[in-house]
Amino acid sequence: MPVGSAVRDRCRTLLGDQGEIHYVFPALSAGSVGTGNFLIVVTGSAISVLATRTLRSDRPVSVFAEFPRHTRLGPILPGPVIELGLMTYEFDEEYVAVVAAADAEIFAPETLPPDPLPDL
Repeated sequence: MPVGSAVRDRCRTLLGDQGEIHYVFPALSAGSVGTGNFLIVVTGSAISVLATRTLRSDRPVSVFAEFPRHTRLGPILPGPVIELGLMTYEFDEEYVAVVAAADAEIFAPETLPPDPLPDL
């Protein structure tokens, strides 16, 4: 299920002037650094990892980490899991296409299909 417009608005408020949000997906981190719920937000200029409230994973509260937009999210490991910085993030299978599209947008734009609704 795509992340709703209310969640995107909350992310946009927290990120300020990072530009238009291209992709957002929820992720869970479990590792030596700790466990937590996050939203990974891809804008035109950065990839941001937003920490969320403990019981409300749709409510971002702070910027946990930021990476340049040319950071590759993949490869997608079984789980599905990605490694970003020193953290490992697990996410639902339905967001695999989102992660792949975010990488393709920068590293292989010729593989993306044309926007079917360019006026939205």
